[in-house]
Amino acid sequence: MRLLVGLSVLALVAAGCGGGGGEPGGGAAPPTDGGGARADGTLKLGYVLPQTGQLAFLGPPQIQAASYAVSQINDAGGVLGKPIPELVGGDEGDQAAVAQQSADRVLASGVDAVIGAAASGMSLAIIDRVTGAQVVQCSGSNTAPNFTDYNDAGYYFRTAPSDALQGPVLAETIISDGHSRVAIVARADDYGVGLAGATAQALKEAGATVVLNETYDPNAQNFDALVQQVRGAQPDAVVVIAFEEGTQILQGLIEAGMGPGTVGIYGADGLRSEELPELVAPGNPGVLAGMKGTAPASGANEQFIADLKKFAPDLVEVQFAPQVFDCVNIIALAAAAANSDDPTVFKDRIVEVTKDGTKCTSFAECQKLLADGQNIDYDGASGPLDFIPAGEPGTASIEIYSFDEQGRLQSLRTVQSTPVQ
Repeated sequence: MRLLVGLSVLALVAAGCGGGGGEPGGGAAPPTDGGGARADGTLKLGYVLPQTGQLAFLGPPQIQAASYAVSQINDAGGVLGKPIPELVGGDEGDQAAVAQQSADRVLASGVDAVIGAAASGMSLAIIDRVTGAQVVQCSGSNTAPNFTDYNDAGYYFRTAPSDALQGPVLAETIISDGHSRVAIVARADDYGVGLAGATAQALKEAGATVVLNETYDPNAQNFDALVQQVRGAQPDAVVVIAFEEGTQILQGLIEAGMGPGTVGIYGADGLRSEELPELVAPGNPGVLAGMKGTAPASGANEQFIADLKKFAPDLVEVQFAPQVFDCVNIIALAAAAANSDDPTVFKDRIVEVTKDGTKCTSFAECQKLLADGQNIDYDGASGPLDFIPAGEPGTASIEIYSFDEQGRLQSLRTVQSTPVQ
């Protein structure tokens, strides 16, 4: 997966946004009733998350976050009075066929809900299999906008914000820095196209000129022609929506005289990595000084991160861990609210446990409120969820980050983004 040593971290954050191939839906669902023995009183969960391939390094934070959530739920008495069994795992890999085979195996084990996939492309490869089996699917890292209107019969949810929420924050950051002529280059996949579109629209609405909005093949041997297109557009700011191949694009821009010292350079969650400056220019950590970007906030909840690392001491990266933790909790709370582990029943309670009730921040606290007959509003480790009817956050905590003169990744601030209704 590595173009340069250390690209594992870039692959991690990349997977969270999109990535992977695969056709939407991934074909017909396998012959199964889904949900195991319906309403057998035990909530069973599985996951399809990356353990091999380019996105393998995204697996640990998401898998450990899911396991941590289950441990807390079970410590609080479980769901419907029974503990959640050990998670049934499947490898997402970085190919649609791998993800689909894993989804089939996880579904065959009789789970009531599937956590994942990590990449938007991989979720699109399995969503028809999972939701077609009448099993709930929840991703903590799918950000492609096309999930909002996907025909999933009410079984698909996500706790990561749509790029329709991140794009305006990225655009506002660029405008606030005084730029007005912006070039955008983005991966030609669900993530890249979606975030580029949202960013371009917000830039135009703010009065900026988008001088270039170009997608590229992330598997290209080089990006010289792309860099020349950017240079020819004469921008005063460049947005690079990329994964690990972004290091080559940034190298090309710097060599062409369009580094952060000359024009504004901006990234997104796919380039949010402490290793990025060293990967772009080994031995020259200040090369990206002044570069900024946006990403769904994962490290803002310091207490959650500290507790998660106590649970999983070897965990290094935490990107999207809070969102996956919240996926597990809202599924468990919905089952408790519905008094059923049947996904055809508790799917209809998932949205309501995230809004318009008494605030609570843990499964134990929320379950007690439910037992007392109250409606709940679960505010998760990733922040308030406030799901809209489409089954995704109605508000998003978006981090604005930058790199300093020493090449250190800095979190500048976290802002809330709300979609236009």
